[in-house]
Amino acid sequence: MSMEAVRFADRWSPFEQLRCARQILLSESRTLAELAQRLDGEFCRAVDLVFHCQGSVIVSGMGKAGLIGQKIMATLASTGTRSHCLHPAEAVHGDLGRVHRDDLMLILSQSGETEEVLRLLPSLAQLGVPIVAITGRAQSTLGRTATVALELGPLEEADALGLAPSSSTTAMLAIGDALAFVTSQIRNFNAEDFARFHPAGSLGRKLAKVEHHMRPLEQCRVAGDAKTVREVFAELSVPGRRTGAIMLVGADGRLTGIFTDSDLARLFERRRDAELDRPIRRLMTSHPLSIALGSRMTEAVAVLAGRKISELPVVDADGRPVGLIDVTDVLGLFPGEFAGESAAAKSLPIAEPPTKPEYRLFREPDDQPPAY
Repeated sequence: MSMEAVRFADRWSPFEQLRCARQILLSESRTLAELAQRLDGEFCRAVDLVFHCQGSVIVSGMGKAGLIGQKIMATLASTGTRSHCLHPAEAVHGDLGRVHRDDLMLILSQSGETEEVLRLLPSLAQLGVPIVAITGRAQSTLGRTATVALELGPLEEADALGLAPSSSTTAMLAIGDALAFVTSQIRNFNAEDFARFHPAGSLGRKLAKVEHHMRPLEQCRVAGDAKTVREVFAELSVPGRRTGAIMLVGADGRLTGIFTDSDLARLFERRRDAELDRPIRRLMTSHPLSIALGSRMTEAVAVLAGRKISELPVVDADGRPVGLIDVTDVLGLFPGEFAGESAAAKSLPIAEPPTKPEYRLFREPDDQPPAY
């Protein structure tokens, strides 16, 4: 870097840098506000074409517009609209074979006169493929050829020279988001649909159902509540790493209580060995918290954190246990994401006990009741 360039850079104090950055953001936000006011029936026609498309929405554009198109394509795909990208230059060298008459072309070009884009138009007309154009001028070649032209209108780029694609690409991206999201709402695209397309990553974990992460029943300890504590612990053995809780069921198979390893340790600490030969239902925590099959993992983790418990039974519509959420299995799934959900968990309507849990007489007055 030359000394002159260094001296010029030195004049850019942190104050000047922040002032300039804020001007850029405000300029782009004004562009979006003006664009929102200009939306008209053409946008509704575009939504109708996307909604009724029997094939895929093929997104195309050159340069920065093409990069914005890739993001719009990804948004469409993740919200229920099949979509792909087609590079204009590659299209005229054979990739037009990807386009079917049932598809819809979504073409981005600020000028509406991009050479590579214009080359596509005669071939698309031959195929009879409708075109939605996102362009600066509806009267450009692209705008006049398109089935629907979404005009961005006059705008100023946000960079100091007024040349670099900035406000224009922001506007294209916002229009693409609006197309995708309005169409998805018309389709009644819901959180379950969204989860189906996002099985991995943070989004996938947040939207996953409890049955995807719970320990299945064959890996849980389940016993009849009429058996004695000794019988239960003598008979139960499950493969793999065991959980710290036993789910107890009545004669009808419905969950009636839970008995943890901490409860057993408490018996020995208080030298209540005789209790080992009493029915476990006299010592269990009755009506424990549970969560319904089909609930989301976010709800289960919020209950574990909010109620400070380690195990959460999963029950079916009849109240029969089908699995167990163990805190050790989910700690790695949501690192640091639920620290603030304890308060929210207290208001969650998730299988609250109908009555106060029964703490049996074997407990000493200074005993701390189980966390359930």
